[in-house]
Parts: sequence; structure tokens; C-alpha cells
Amino acid sequence: MDTKAYLNRITYKGSLSPSVEALRNLQIAHLLTVPFENLSIHAGQPIILEDEALFDKIVRQRRGGFCYELNGLFATLLRSLGFNVEMLSAQAAKKEGGFGPDFDHMTLMVTLEQRWLADVGFGDAFREPLLLDERDAQLQGKRAYKITEDSDHMILMERRSRKEWKPRYRFDLNPHNYADYLEMCHYHQTSPQSHFTQKRICSRATPDGRVTLNDDNLIITVNDSKHQESAVTSKQEYKTLLLEWFGVDIKNSSLTVGRT
Repeated sequence: MDTKAYLNRITYKGSLSPSVEALRNLQIAHLLTVPFENLSIHAGQPIILEDEALFDKIVRQRRGGFCYELNGLFATLLRSLGFNVEMLSAQAAKKEGGFGPDFDHMTLMVTLEQRWLADVGFGDAFREPLLLDERDAQLQGKRAYKITEDSDHMILMERRSRKEWKPRYRFDLNPHNYADYLEMCHYHQTSPQSHFTQKRICSRATPDGRVTLNDDNLIITVNDSKHQESAVTSKQEYKTLLLEWFGVDIKNSSLTVGRT
């Protein structure tokens, strides 16, 4: 992999030694530059879980992706820099309670002197890696995170603005590779039950919040509060917003933009 090109893609110029500081800064840089998006699904483009295909999409075409793509390639970047990284199977929490199936989400364990949970593919979640074996709350701005244990799983919990704790996903520490995620990756590309097939999403962290194209609505949040929401009224406007906010150029990626 062309590590230098990847680092340029995420505009990272910090330390490259396998350290906690570098891991933290790499994750933040990734979240600020590479969008979480499912546009390939709605354009009928197959998602190929191989490093070369993902590198071409995310680095050369300057696209984003969803968890298997973003965390998969981020794991490869970290390994190229000397980090010890394992892909983990996670089950996303459901609104109605309970969790999804195994391999519903890919998250990462990075082992330095301590073990860390890293994730650049879960949308609006923790900005900085979390200590995996810490059971007290870990504060990040107005949010707090903690990792609890439940039988064979660990559960990532989140609290926003001092509200109640809510689960985000649960996971185990068994290592996996791309092949283990293929079935669920196919499900999320094709099943009408998957939230990824139900609407288009393109979302990226900003220094003080988040910007999201949620189907035909542009939503800007600042410090967890909605700052602006506006309807997208034309296909051209959608293309313009993708380029302006996310650096996604329809002309260079053979994407379609859906029904607007």
C-alpha cells in the first residue's frame, strides 16, 4: 500500500511511530477527512473487501465508505506503520433494544502497552480511541464513553450531555479477516431490511460537530446541537454539496446521485 498517499488523503503530518499519540491523531484526522457514506450501494456499485479495491476507492477516488471499508483499510494503514491491529466483530445496538447479528459492524483493537478500541467507521461516535480495559467513564468533550462486560461480550456505552447511558455496540476480542465479514457486507448492500439500503447517507466529522447529507437533507450540527438543516432540491445541488462538504466528485467516481 502507498502509505504516503493514504496519509496525504487524510492530511496527516504528525508522528508515524506506533504510539498512543499517533493512534489518536490518525483516528481524528481520518474522521475529519474521510466521510462515512453508503453511496456505492445506491449506485449499484459492489463493495469489494480487498485492500487494493478499498485503497482505490478511498484514497485514489477520494471517497468514503461504511464500516468494513473504512476500518478495514484503516487497519492496513496502521499495520503499515507498525501497529498491532486486529479486526473485531461487533453487533450494533437496535433502537428497539437488543443487538444485531455477528459481523454487523467491524471495529478494531490496537495493542500498544495497553489495548485500545479504535473506530473510523461507525459514523457519529467516539473521536479518540478508547482504553479497552478501562471500566470507568472516558470523557470526550460533552460526551462520555465506557466499556462494560456482559458474559462473552464487551459493550460500548455512550452518554451525551449528561443524559442516560445508551449502548452503541457490543463486541468480542476474537480476531477476524475480511472473509468473515462478507456475508453481512452483502446483506447490508442488498437487503431491504438493512438501514443502508433504505436511504443515502454521507457524513463527516467537523472540528466542532458534524455535517451530514441524509437522503435529501443537509444537516449541520455544532456541539451536538442542530445548527442548520436545509432541503436539497435538485440533483445538481446534491452533487455540489457532495463536492463542497465531502470532497466527493461525482464525475471522478462514476456515481449516480439517486432520485433528486
